[in-house]
Amino acid sequence: MRLGYIASLVALWAKATEAAFGYTTSSSSYTIDAGSANPLVFDVSRSTCDITSILYRGTQLQYSSQSSHIGSGLGSASVSITQTGDYIKVTCQTSSLIHYYVVRNGDSTVFMATHITAKPSVGELRYIARLSSSLLPDEIPFGVVSNTAGSSSTVEGSDVFVVNGQTRSKFYSSQRFIDDQVHCISGDDRRVCMVIPNPNSYESSSGGPFFRDINTNNGGSYNALYFYMNSGHAQTEPYRMGLHGPYAMVFSRSGSPAGNLDTTFFESLGIQGYVPRSQRGYVSGRASGPVSGYPWVVHWYNSNAQYWAYTDSSGSFSSPPMKPGQYTMKLYQNEFPVATESVSVSTGSTVTKDISGSVVTGNTIWRIGEWDGTPNGFRNAENQLRMHPSDSRMASWGPLTYTVGSSPLTDFPMAVFKSVNNPVTIRFNLDSSQTGAATLRVGTTLSFAGARPQVTVNSWTSSVPPAPTNLNSRGVTRGAYRGYGEVYDFNIPSGTLVSGSNTVRSLPPNSPRI
Repeated sequence: MRLGYIASLVALWAKATEAAFGYTTSSSSYTIDAGSANPLVFDVSRSTCDITSILYRGTQLQYSSQSSHIGSGLGSASVSITQTGDYIKVTCQTSSLIHYYVVRNGDSTVFMATHITAKPSVGELRYIARLSSSLLPDEIPFGVVSNTAGSSSTVEGSDVFVVNGQTRSKFYSSQRFIDDQVHCISGDDRRVCMVIPNPNSYESSSGGPFFRDINTNNGGSYNALYFYMNSGHAQTEPYRMGLHGPYAMVFSRSGSPAGNLDTTFFESLGIQGYVPRSQRGYVSGRASGPVSGYPWVVHWYNSNAQYWAYTDSSGSFSSPPMKPGQYTMKLYQNEFPVATESVSVSTGSTVTKDISGSVVTGNTIWRIGEWDGTPNGFRNAENQLRMHPSDSRMASWGPLTYTVGSSPLTDFPMAVFKSVNNPVTIRFNLDSSQTGAATLRVGTTLSFAGARPQVTVNSWTSSVPPAPTNLNSRGVTRGAYRGYGEVYDFNIPSGTLVSGSNTVRSLPPNSPRI
């Protein structure tokens, strides 16, 4: 009798503590219970679409003074809720945007997707969760580089700060889209991660596989967890309309979730713009030509969508499921484009399309660095993604002199600033067979305010190249190095180069980042 009584008590206790999947409605909010083993209950405003409360395992994680929301907050929206079987869907609609929250029975996860038909008035499309910095102080994977709490001053504008003598900024939390599936904020026994199943959830974003944007920022009062879909931060192509996502906030006690989050159940939820796998096609093939030792990336894009894939070690690749249409197909040696093709994708089929290309170098006399589309290896490139150029941890920017054949690569700066390290000098020796007409090729990744190189070779000075396309955005000081990637060829006339010692000096008419 006693054993049966204890068993009954245990059963009743388990039933009492089991979460109840569902929602309740008040005059101001929908309160949604995910029915998860680690209880997740959150409130969505019925007038604004903001998340105003997040209780995870009974603890409030939402910052009390500001909400979590799409963009900078919709202000007002038509907000509705439906429950069908194991799914609850909140739909928030304005004249040009629909934002969805979706909860699946038993998951400590808030799934989301955002459909737009026009560029947001604030110019940025992002989701920002403002969460408790005391309970969730840490940022993953890059740590304190974007923790701006307790700053003593600013270095540039209002978004690069000095904390304990180090420069920090929300921009320094960025990761390339192709590698960014999971980023998180965490505390002792709680973790909240933004998961972007790659690459389909980026298909309506802009910028390609190597674009990067803000991921996290502990500003002291709250710790912000972002998914940036579009912004003006060194943006190289127009915004795409349509469905952004699905993406998700995943709540856990510890450990980060996998990046290949299954969102195929969205097919049955009536999500505007969602294209199921059955209505998509694929591209497969083999890439050849780039130098071994670099990752090779294949990129497909048109005005409606973008996708990408790494090749395997043999160059073979297979695309993610793509919307039907005509695509530009580009091959990169790391981040440097080496070949372009065109391919047509049809519903329910796989098209085979090989691609081949390489960096054309001709009869190269000398080269500084590698043609991989990045400043990797140059002075301060290792730090530039995570700190301001003025940071005391940076090596001296110069002006520097690089001697071909003897200088380490770090004797050449990853960026050239007109008022800081101009000129950059290159010294090299030639024999008599190398003194004819030649071409000096300068590869750049990013420019600012019309910056581009001009060179003096011995006594000859080149003309000033046309100004590059203006990105109208700071870059190198915000941890970015990718722009349009201009390449400049300077045709050195016969009689300029001499047998023996020669000198090249950069004379930038503005402030190029090389």
